Parts: sequence; C-alpha cells; structure tokens
Amino acid sequence: MVKSEGPSEGVTHTAPGRDEEAALLTLDELTERVGLSVRTVRFYTSRNLVPPPIRRGRSGYYSAVHVARIELVLELQSHGFTLSAIERYVAGIPDDATPEEIALARTMLAPWQSDLPVEMDRAQLEKRVGHPLTADDIATLQALGVLRVRGSSYLVAANQLTIGTRLLELGFPREVAVAAAAVYQVHGEQMAKELAEVVNDKLAPLYDDAAASEHFREIMERLKPLSVGGLVSAYEAAVARAARNPRATR
Repeated sequence: MVKSEGPSEGVTHTAPGRDEEAALLTLDELTERVGLSVRTVRFYTSRNLVPPPIRRGRSGYYSAVHVARIELVLELQSHGFTLSAIERYVAGIPDDATPEEIALARTMLAPWQSDLPVEMDRAQLEKRVGHPLTADDIATLQALGVLRVRGSSYLVAANQLTIGTRLLELGFPREVAVAAAAVYQVHGEQMAKELAEVVNDKLAPLYDDAAASEHFREIMERLKPLSVGGLVSAYEAAVARAARNPRATR
C-alpha cells in the first residue's frame, strides 16, 4: 500500500518537550546507539532520509525520531531495497510522524514485501491498467492506497494495482474506499499506540540496562513477523465472518 502524502517540504518540526529535551543525543551517542559511522549519519541527512539535527546554539542533537527513522532505513536496506527506493518510501512518511508511528511502518515491512512504489505518468498508468481512467477512478485507487499523486505523476504500488483495477471493474464505490481508508487510519494509529504501550510498560523494563539491550533488540526482531502475521490473520478472519453475513455487522 502506498502511504499518504506527508506535509510539504519546509515544515518545521515541533520542538521537543522537557522530557524529550533530556533524552536528546549527541552525534557520537547517536552513532553508538544505531551502530553507524558519523559519515553515514550525515549522508542519510543529506539525502533527507533523516531530518537535520536539532540545533542548540552551535551544537546539534538527535531525538527518538532520528533513531526511529535511521532504524527504518536500516530495515529497508536489510530487505534489499536500493537507495532510490528507500528515498521514495521515506518520502511517504509524514514529517511529524512520531517514533511509534515510524516503528509501526517498520514493523509492517513484512519479510515477503518485495517492491516499493513505482513512479508513473498518466499514460503509463493507464497502459498498465488497460484502459483510460476517470478522475473518480484515480480518487478510488488513491483512497484504496494503490497510488499516491505526486505533482503530475503517480507513485503506484505495482503489486496491488491489479487488485485495485479489478475492484474498479467490479464497480467498487469511491465513497466506500474513502470510508475504509479512514478506518485504516484511525485503527492503525490506535494499534501503534497500544503496541508501544505494551512494549514500553511490560517488555522494555525487563531489559533496561546496556548488557540486555542487544537481547531486547533480538526479541523485537523475532517478534516482528509474528506480530504482522497475527494482525493479518485476525483481519482475514474478521473479513471472512463479515462476508458470510454482511448485514450482521450493522
């Protein structure tokens, strides 16, 4: 699914609060935390993969958002994505996304996901679909998460375009796609919040010293595909029940 367009360039990040201020990292602390060199962190910043440091006088500091975005980039690299593909993916994450929201995006990078959005113009898109598209068709595909408008072109989730095209052929209503997108947004944010609370309140305190941090990281990595699988299974079961008796859900 193609992520929604984030805020436009030039958006100023919200200044950290008092608690966040105390948790800011120096560049050396950041590199030690994420296991990268200073040169690599600066390269990521130059390519807009992570935001610039937070300035305090002449010094620059880094927050949990920087850590989360770097970890997302490393995750994308582990899936074999090219730099240009990573840039396209990261560009779809809002500038004001919280560390929890970024972590959710990282968690949803399932091991079987093999491609990222492909940029197409209108002619290329219609050629792939096989027929001309109306403005309403484009809006429906956008609400379904199959494509995202970028200026005069489109970022298309190519592996989902066939599914979206078939839904258009079946007369899938635009208003239903919009309503479904709103459901995904609301419940996705709630799920991210609740998962973060479980990890922060129940799991992380068990591994709060440096010696246990790598053990905690491995647990989270092992847990990720199981979490995604559990979410997909629960959703499929719910959809199957609703399909058997659609009026019972009212």
